[in-house]
Amino acid sequence: MTVAVIAFVALIILRVPIGFTMLGASAAYFALNPMMASILAQRMGSSMESFPLLAIPLFVVAGCAMARGGIAEKLYGFAESLVGHWKGGLAQVAVLNSVFMGAMSGSANADAAIDARTIVPVMRQRGYSNAYGSVVSAASSIIAPIMPPSIALIVYGLLTNTSIGRLFMGGVVPAIIIGIALMLMVRWTAGRRNYAPSRSTRASLGEIGRNGWAALWALAMPVMLLFGLRIGLFTPTELGAIAALYAFLVGVFVYRGIGWGDVYGLLRESAHTTASVMFIVAAAAVFSLILSLEQVPQMLVSGLLGISDNKYVVMLVINIALLLLGTVFEGLALVVILGPLLIEVATELGIDPVHLGVVLVFNTAIGSMTPPVGTVMFTVCTITRCSIEEFTREFLPYLAVLVSVLLLLTFVPPLVTFLPDLVF
Repeated sequence: MTVAVIAFVALIILRVPIGFTMLGASAAYFALNPMMASILAQRMGSSMESFPLLAIPLFVVAGCAMARGGIAEKLYGFAESLVGHWKGGLAQVAVLNSVFMGAMSGSANADAAIDARTIVPVMRQRGYSNAYGSVVSAASSIIAPIMPPSIALIVYGLLTNTSIGRLFMGGVVPAIIIGIALMLMVRWTAGRRNYAPSRSTRASLGEIGRNGWAALWALAMPVMLLFGLRIGLFTPTELGAIAALYAFLVGVFVYRGIGWGDVYGLLRESAHTTASVMFIVAAAAVFSLILSLEQVPQMLVSGLLGISDNKYVVMLVINIALLLLGTVFEGLALVVILGPLLIEVATELGIDPVHLGVVLVFNTAIGSMTPPVGTVMFTVCTITRCSIEEFTREFLPYLAVLVSVLLLLTFVPPLVTFLPDLVF
C-alpha cells in the first residue's frame, strides 16, 4: 500500500489527470505481485459491463443536443421575462437559466460553458465586470450536478447500489434552494454595485406566456424525466435514451438549431465527455479494489466512529474534509473514490444514502469552483479570459452562501429525503 500511496501523491504533484493517477498508483501496487498484474485490465473491463452505465453517454448526448439545438436561447428569453426587471437582471437571468438548463445538461461544466459564452459577453456590455459575470456563471452552474439527470448522482447510485430514481428526486428541492440562495446573493451584490435590471419594466403576463410557450419543448424534458421515473415507465438508462432522442428531434425539427451537418460534431463532443467520465470510473474500479484489499473502508469507518457516534458530527467532519479535498481533486473523482467508502459510514450511523449522495455531490461541486484545481473555474475563466485572482476575489461571498446551503442540507435531512419518500 505504501508504494501505491507514494505513486499516487507523486502523480498528483506532477498534475497528472486523476484517472491516470489512480491507474498509475494501481499499476505500482500490483507490479509488486506479478500473479495479480492481469487484474488491472480485467477489473477495468468488468467495471464497464454495466447496463445502468449506459445512462451516462445517453444523458451526455441529450445535454449536448440541448446546448446546440437553440434550446438555451429559448430558455434565456423565458428567464428574462420572469426576472429581468429585478436588480442585476442579467445575473438573475443567468441563475434562473441554470435552473432550467441544469435539468437537461446534468453537468456543471456544460452549463457554465453555455452561460460563459452567451450571457457573460452581454453582461460586460451592460456594465458588469468580467469577473462578476464569470463568477455568477460558475456559481449558478453548481445547480446542474444536483438537478436530475445529474451524471454525478448516476455514478454515485451505481457505485453504492442506491436508487437513481430516489437520488434524482432528492436533488430537486436542494437545487431550488441553491437557486433561491444565489438569486438573493445576486440581488444584494447588484444593489451595492448599482447593476441595473436588464429590462426597465416587468414583463406582461402575455409576454411571459409567449416566451414560456416558445420554450415549452425545452421545459417539457425535465417534467417527462421525473414523471417517467415516478410511474415506472422508464428505467434511468431507458430514460437517457428517450431524452437523447427527444433533445435531438427538438433541436432538428422544432428549434432548428441542429443541422444534419452538425450531427458528427455533436456526437464527437459527447464521445469525448463520455470517454473522460468512463475512464475515471474504470480506473477507480481498480483503485477501489486496492482499498478493499487493504481494508481502508473498515479503517475509515472505525476512524470516523472514533470521533463521535453522532451522525451530524460525523457528517460535519466529512463535509470539512471534502471541502478541503475538493480544492485539489476533480469532483467526480471524489464521488467515485469516496462514495463506496462513505456509504459504509452511512450504514453504521443510519444516514440515508440518498441524503449522503446529494450532500457528497453538492460538496464536490463546490470544490469544482475553487482553486487550484477547480474545473468549472478554469472552464469559465478560459472562455471569458478572466484571471484566477480576480475570479477568486469575486467568488468568496458566493462561496460563503454555497457552504451555508451545504450545512443547511447536511443538518436538515428532510430537505433532501422528503420528496423521494413522498414520491416513492
